Amino acid sequence: MTLYGVGLGPGQADLVTVRGKRALEDADVVYSPGRLSRSVATEHVPEARIGDLDFPMTRDEEKLRAAWKEAAAEIATTARDGDAAFVTLGDPNVYSTFGHLRRTLAAFHPEVDLEVVPGVSAVTAFATALGVEITAGSSLALREADGGRSPTGPDRMVLFKVTDAPSTHTGLVEAGYDVTYGRRLFMEQGETLVTDDPTAIDERDYYTLAYAEKPEARVEQATDAFLEASDESGLVSDGGAQDIARQERSEGVLCGDEPGGDRQ
Repeated sequence: MTLYGVGLGPGQADLVTVRGKRALEDADVVYSPGRLSRSVATEHVPEARIGDLDFPMTRDEEKLRAAWKEAAAEIATTARDGDAAFVTLGDPNVYSTFGHLRRTLAAFHPEVDLEVVPGVSAVTAFATALGVEITAGSSLALREADGGRSPTGPDRMVLFKVTDAPSTHTGLVEAGYDVTYGRRLFMEQGETLVTDDPTAIDERDYYTLAYAEKPEARVEQATDAFLEASDESGLVSDGGAQDIARQERSEGVLCGDEPGGDRQ
């Protein structure tokens, strides 16, 4: 049978994808690596079907490998006879614990079929929460900023694990970046905060991200011309008769005098 790696999205239960919800509902056991992912999963499946996995809070690689081997053995037993799911916040393949499980299963339980169900990642959730548009022609780098690090280089970066925002901010500003921070975005657990003031989020929180952009990095888009050409009334004109006619038709549609406002 199959193990499904299911991305739960950033943390709100209604941001789980339709396919992810179906995989959770169909699984015999839904395994959770932590408290936050468990709280989202229990919005979709009965708590009795949740399998809790125990991972030690340590950087000791030997202990971590032992924990992953134990978890993989338990999950493989379920997946041989039925369907199982392993849930993770965000997307299973983006800064996720799921990679450890996938590698351990491949090494010790290769008979287990694996299917990944993508989820809304922190990158896209962050861009939406801040109103940041990653336009065509732009480049974007993902970096970690744990412990006050200030990675630099790319014109645009999304930084994960910003646990010391004031220290990270100092290095980024000195390198010429504008920086905005977001904490626990689209999460039901804890306070959501968006700010450009690093002192407002100086408390350590693993679920803090930052968007850093150099002011000159913006890529001009073709539709920018609409905003640049608008007059004080908000109508767009380049001075031509065709534009005036279009403006008159637009005004008619807005006022209900012209049909066609809903045409595709």
